[in-house]
Amino acid sequence: MSALAVRTGAVNLGQGFPDRDGPPEVIARAVAALEGGANQYAPGPGVPALRTAIADHQRRHYGIELDPDSEVVVTTGCTEGIAAALLAFVDPGDEVVVLEPYYDSYQAMIAFAGGVRRPVTLRSPDFRLDPDELRGAVGPRTRVLLLNTPHNPTGTVLTRAELDAVAAVAIEHDLVVVTDEVYEHLVFDDHEHVPIATLPGMGERTVTLSSAGKSYSFTGWKVGWATGPAGLVGALFAAKQWLTFTSGAPLQPAVATALDECGSWPADLARSLQGRRDRLVAGLREAGLAPYVPQGTYFATVDIAHLGWSSGREFCNALPDRAGVVAVPMEVFYDDPDADGAGRQLVRFAFCKETEVIDEALRRLAAADLSA
Repeated sequence: MSALAVRTGAVNLGQGFPDRDGPPEVIARAVAALEGGANQYAPGPGVPALRTAIADHQRRHYGIELDPDSEVVVTTGCTEGIAAALLAFVDPGDEVVVLEPYYDSYQAMIAFAGGVRRPVTLRSPDFRLDPDELRGAVGPRTRVLLLNTPHNPTGTVLTRAELDAVAAVAIEHDLVVVTDEVYEHLVFDDHEHVPIATLPGMGERTVTLSSAGKSYSFTGWKVGWATGPAGLVGALFAAKQWLTFTSGAPLQPAVATALDECGSWPADLARSLQGRRDRLVAGLREAGLAPYVPQGTYFATVDIAHLGWSSGREFCNALPDRAGVVAVPMEVFYDDPDADGAGRQLVRFAFCKETEVIDEALRRLAAADLSA
């Protein structure tokens, strides 16, 4: 969809990357590292300063105590963390319970590991987790529960009650929980992100993944991390070392600076994003669309069923010519987008863009005929 935006000159509200970079002092630290000779292989688990900063971040925000030498591994973005975790914990034929709709690398990497997906659908209009569906998805071959909160693409932030249900299932069936928390700081209104690793009985069975890409607006740097008990993190690292071994040597000290010295930046970003979310949602309503209000992340989901299109894909393919705007069809994030309450008629718009970009997209949408 980003290529389509470039080709057509459309406003890109599809792919989730911000228009503005993160803290300038963090960029300056990367430049200093480049010029100071940090251009060869970093240690496989990550540079010590960054591993320590990650451990400090987890303690400061969530009260999670970690040994930076054995319970923290730096990854090439959260995406590599997902890949390494699934390769580490899933053997051919093992089942992975995953929240649907899902970030697209989940599907690819479960297949790469030879696993079998068992989706649990967050259904419109509320996109809440159904504990009964979760329990029903677990079978004798289930090994991993792959969680994502705040959730891409729906913007749902799982509640403590929902997380308690996940924890109960994981403990009962002795599952490893892999939790993707890259949007951990981008939560709006009075919603709260609760890491599942902080729940009773979960610290010893949970691998938590995150990155600097979303919290600090450095999506192109691809510096992420995995944290958790030494045995699980060590298994993840054993897989990770054959993927990239290491990466981003001069960027790792810069991310350590972000975590250590720019602690208020993600909260400021979240406040700004909340304003842009409200701007986008209001404008989409005025343009005759039916948006849901996300609780976190970069994305707002829209139901286009009333417009007469056969699918969100058909709508999104026509949208650049109709309105000069690009969005993403949600059906690509589902196993069965035609299931009840699933995603055939849903579309995702990103609001991590500058306000003038959002306003221009809304102006175009309001002026266009969006019906089939």
